[in-house]
Amino acid sequence: MTSEEVKINVEKALAEIRPFLESDGGNISLVSIEDDRLVKVQLEGACVGCSVNQMTLKSGVEMTIKKYVPQIEEVVNIQG
Repeated sequence: MTSEEVKINVEKALAEIRPFLESDGGNISLVSIEDDRLVKVQLEGACVGCSVNQMTLKSGVEMTIKKYVPQIEEVVNIQG
């Protein structure tokens, strides 16, 4: 999978997750992908400072991204 394909598939994963975050008044954006293995995202809106956002990030976001791009090893949230 090329870097461009990785980015496209990560964006597809975020598009799948976004409606759930938006229903809670939040959002997520892709910051960067490093070495096609580490995805950096930024949680936005109500997701910032939400007590469950680390759980959401690991169980929901990371799991969904890995479904689309199995080579991704980790997803981290960059604080704004």
